[in-house]
Amino acid sequence: MKIKWFRSGYGKLQRKIFIQIVLMIPGAWILFAVVYGLFSGRIANTIVHLISWFLFIDWDSALRIYQYYIRNNMDDLILIFMGLSFLLFFYLSLSWCTRYFYQIDEGLDALLDGREIKLSKEMETMERKLCKVQDTLEKREMEALFAEKRKDELVMYLAHDIRTPLTSVIGYLSLLHEAPDMPDKQKEKYVQITLEKACRLETLVNEFFEITRYNLQQTSLEPVQIDLSYMMMQMADEFYPILSKNQNTAELQIPEDIQIEGDAAKLARVFQNILRNAAAYSSPKTVITIRAEEMAEKVRISFENMGRTIPPQKLSVIFDKFCRLDDARTSETGGAGLGLAIAREIVLLHGGNICAESENGKTVFTVELPRKFQKTTAASLKNNI
Repeated sequence: MKIKWFRSGYGKLQRKIFIQIVLMIPGAWILFAVVYGLFSGRIANTIVHLISWFLFIDWDSALRIYQYYIRNNMDDLILIFMGLSFLLFFYLSLSWCTRYFYQIDEGLDALLDGREIKLSKEMETMERKLCKVQDTLEKREMEALFAEKRKDELVMYLAHDIRTPLTSVIGYLSLLHEAPDMPDKQKEKYVQITLEKACRLETLVNEFFEITRYNLQQTSLEPVQIDLSYMMMQMADEFYPILSKNQNTAELQIPEDIQIEGDAAKLARVFQNILRNAAAYSSPKTVITIRAEEMAEKVRISFENMGRTIPPQKLSVIFDKFCRLDDARTSETGGAGLGLAIAREIVLLHGGNICAESENGKTVFTVELPRKFQKTTAASLKNNI
């Protein structure tokens, strides 16, 4: 079984530092031998000759100086040289180690500047991690730029779309105002058209608020005990006017008294967004089935509707922000593409999961939530809900 630090990814670095430190031991002994030899034997005679030559004195005087200042203090001099040699090797050891920190520093600079990151072989693990961080940052930057571009496009399209119903509302109201004696049948027709355009205008304005809130708000959860079956019954009643436009209905298959812990307002928004999406893309005169199933530690809620099959390429990004199934902005069902993205964020914040399946005209959105509230690592959503 290998030692853990050999599996840490820095085995080469650790082995190289270890070898360098081990080599310091024979190096220190060699230095000691050299220093000791300088003050004994033939090398000692050489030192006496040098003293005589530099000081212009005879051999006996130079020998006495050697004996008095060097030979008699041999132990102290050896200790001094050994201390200096230890400090030298210690400094070299620190230099060997700290140069890897300089490499990391250079790698971080390259990461910030967007340059290629290249470290020594001993730092391959760090190089891979820094390159991975660099790739992740570049990917996130591209995603942010793409999302911002999509947002700007949507705002532009919404601003353009608002002009049309607003012009119609003003036009028909002007006709009603200028012709008070208009026939009742014609007046009823104009009022109906005006109401429809005003409702469309309200939807577009709400989309503006949705896009703004998605970037500006943060959210935190306030978990309470929730009666899921009662919440779904209320929601089905609230959506009756929307569903009745295409003669759709909502069928609940939910056992009574299913209790979960969570933020009631946020989870209601999740279910509303999913149900609104189901209502928008259901075929006329079809049933939207809402089911709930109790499991060991969680509850599974599903929304099933019949309509157009969602293509796989759309299904894979359906929970991404600004993703819309219908790219035509003239569609009455066309929204800003934030409803499902917000639903996912809320579900994840609750420690749950959300997914979608679509096949043979049947689309099913499934939400799994823990029965007991689980605080995730994200205390708030910066992506804002």
